[in-house]
Amino acid sequence: MPYRVTFVCTGNICRSPMAESVFRHHVEEEGLDVEVDSSGTGGWHAGDAADSRTVAALSRAGYRSAHVARQFEDGWFADYDLVIALDQGHRRALRAMAPDAGAREKVRLLREFDPAAGVDLDVPDPYYGGRSDFDHALELVEAAMPGLLGEVRAAVKDG
Repeated sequence: MPYRVTFVCTGNICRSPMAESVFRHHVEEEGLDVEVDSSGTGGWHAGDAADSRTVAALSRAGYRSAHVARQFEDGWFADYDLVIALDQGHRRALRAMAPDAGAREKVRLLREFDPAAGVDLDVPDPYYGGRSDFDHALELVEAAMPGLLGEVRAAVKDG
């Protein structure tokens, strides 16, 4: 059974599909047996494509995105090995939804995997911003990928 990782932001149209695309690119490059997807804490955008500015930022950086937004459901915890929140509000919401301590432990912040992140572990929401805000969010996502890949690589190897 593949290792499963999901990324979660607010509406699943900006940050989490960005992280999903970047992480999927890396696990495919490495040939890791990992399934990657994303969702939102809310369902406002369920069924929508990723924000066009997210798609543009990904494209400029050489990533692809084919995405349909959905809302995270509390019954999904059993399906994932890691549930990666994009900011502390998402982490709080996900941990509140978790059915038990084991599920709560699966919830991590993406920037926890970036050793240069310092104390600010949020990826700021670029939704109300412009191109530079989306590019900045992508930079923060990319900076966390080596650490996240290292953890997942070790888990896949041990599994």
